[in-house]
Amino acid sequence: MSYARDRRNDYAENDKSSRTAVRLNKRFPNRSNRHQARQDLRAATGTRDSETAEIAENTLRSRRPRKWRKVPDRALGDHVETILTRRIRTDPADAASETRLTTVRTRRRAHTRRSAPTEWTYLGRTAQHW
Repeated sequence: MSYARDRRNDYAENDKSSRTAVRLNKRFPNRSNRHQARQDLRAATGTRDSETAEIAENTLRSRRPRKWRKVPDRALGDHVETILTRRIRTDPADAASETRLTTVRTRRRAHTRRSAPTEWTYLGRTAQHW
C-alpha cells in the first residue's frame, strides 16, 4: 500500500456514485456548448446577409466553451494523517494513534525521498539501469 499513490474519496459522497457522476459531468458541458452554438446560429437564420452572419460568427467564437475536469481524490497518506490527528486531538491519551501517526509520517517521507533512475537504456525488450 502506498500512502502517496493510493487515493481516497473524501468529498463526502459514495465512490460508486462517482462512476456515474463523472460520465454525467463530462456530458453536461458538451451539451451546453452545443445548445449555445445552436442558439447563436439560429440568430443568423432568415435572409442571407453578410453582416448578420459575421455578427453570429463573432458571438459564436467569442464565447468560451464550458469545460469540466476531474479533480483527483485525496492522497491516502493525507487522509489517514488527518484522521489520526483528529483522534489524538479528541483523546490525547491515545498512544496507539500517536504511534500510527509517526509510522504514517515516516512512510510518507521515505516514499518521497526515493528518486527514479536518471538514465535508462533499452536493450531488447527489457529496460536496464546503468
